[in-house]
Amino acid sequence: MSRLLPFGFLLFAVLGSSAGLVYTKHYGRKLFVELQSLQQAKDGLITEFGRLQLEQSAWSAHGRVENIAREQLQMSVPGIDAVEMIEK
Repeated sequence: MSRLLPFGFLLFAVLGSSAGLVYTKHYGRKLFVELQSLQQAKDGLITEFGRLQLEQSAWSAHGRVENIAREQLQMSVPGIDAVEMIEK
């Protein structure tokens, strides 16, 4: 009986450590898959941000704003005689 006690303890330790190893491997792979999906989402957001920046620059281009001001708001550049200089 006294010989079986150390053997049983060692067997329990080996089985416990192998179960722990399997669990940590599985958990590590699960975290890696999650990391990959988050990196893909990040790449997609970076691409979308770039497109939105290009769209913003197109919408706010000086020529476009000037055309809208002239056509839709009937605005025009004032003549020299209509400009007043204000000094501090």
